[in-house]
Amino acid sequence: MDKRVDILIVGGGPAGLAAAVAAKKSGADRILILERDEELGGILNQCIHNGFGLHTFKEELTGPEYASRYIWQVEELGIPYLLQTIVIDISASEAVKLVTAINKENGIFTIEAKAVVLAMGCRERSRGALNIPGYRPAGIYSAGTAQRYVNMEGRMPGKEVVVLGSGDIGLIMARRMTLEGAKVKMVAELMPYSGGLKRNIVQCLEDYGIPLKLSHTVIDIDGRERVKGVTVAEADENRKPIPGTEEYISCDTLLLSCGLIPENELSVGLGVSLNPVTAGPVVNESLETSVEGVFACGNVLHVHDLVDYVSEEACSAGEHAAAYARGGRPAEEHKVTLKCAGGVRYTVPSLICVERIDKEQVVRFRVGSVYKDVFLTVYYNNTVVIKQKKRVLLPGEMEQIKLKKVEMEKFPDLKTITVAIEREG
Repeated sequence: MDKRVDILIVGGGPAGLAAAVAAKKSGADRILILERDEELGGILNQCIHNGFGLHTFKEELTGPEYASRYIWQVEELGIPYLLQTIVIDISASEAVKLVTAINKENGIFTIEAKAVVLAMGCRERSRGALNIPGYRPAGIYSAGTAQRYVNMEGRMPGKEVVVLGSGDIGLIMARRMTLEGAKVKMVAELMPYSGGLKRNIVQCLEDYGIPLKLSHTVIDIDGRERVKGVTVAEADENRKPIPGTEEYISCDTLLLSCGLIPENELSVGLGVSLNPVTAGPVVNESLETSVEGVFACGNVLHVHDLVDYVSEEACSAGEHAAAYARGGRPAEEHKVTLKCAGGVRYTVPSLICVERIDKEQVVRFRVGSVYKDVFLTVYYNNTVVIKQKKRVLLPGEMEQIKLKKVEMEKFPDLKTITVAIEREG
């Protein structure tokens, strides 16, 4: 194992794999991937449903098939990787990044890297973070845990299921449990809109007759040894249960799909600045964090709904990391701050150095509510540059807009770019 590398990638999921391939193709010689699981591929290994790869490979693939495309490229390019290896600390100086990791074969060891790409993915919000009263019986799972049990280990969590939260994993698991013979009683969602993609609502719930109850939540769990049932109540505009609307649903399993949290403990220890909205790093146009030479991509940066966007973003991070490692980047001269307005919750990136853009800059964002018949407006300083009519914008679906470098260069005093949702008039 080489203890000095040009680029070290933390995470061997779809983001880490795509970043490694792009970095190698951009001329980086010494690359190393560190992955804590037993195999490369990350969360895609348990996503056996189809729908992946339509943008990247122009065909419909399952999760393992999509991951295998990048694993093959990693092996063909001769990019080394270590499995069952956990990174426990990263420290950075101006010249080098020190990554401390541990595995069974080497014990604790340290690797020096010119650049680091953070691709640790995200984790699910647990029951403890939801403050649901009741005992701690068997039968309560996060949707991702249930997915691993069913798809990879061949175990059924239960026979009668209630799903709390309408994130994509929860919707997909409602369908999966139904296909495996379980009875899914309902999907309850606290918000007045679903947190998943529209296509998943149709294909996973409506096609199987599974009811989706918006503005509803679980207020009590019945059972000591095993879940016997849950009490569901309607929620008001303040997300508080409405007295008198309680309904008891008998079930032996409760699946939680209540949000994903970027896995950024290593980032915090490194001193990376985090965006309070995304819980991921603040990055510039190169996907470089506030710590020079440290890049972030994928769900550790912000939660994506399509893995194709993860791969596209990771390729950009890998290319920029390779440029940094060989010292071939333009100097920062013209910095522009991105701002949100009118319902846009955040943008990625948060900063842009105009000199480092090739031809255009992709800006991804999410909205905070359901918007219909509105305009997506982009301001350069106070001048409207882009105004697009949008029939519907949903919090569960990530949006993107492309900013052209030639347009930015027309504003030599450009300080801020504002992305806003506006109504006509």
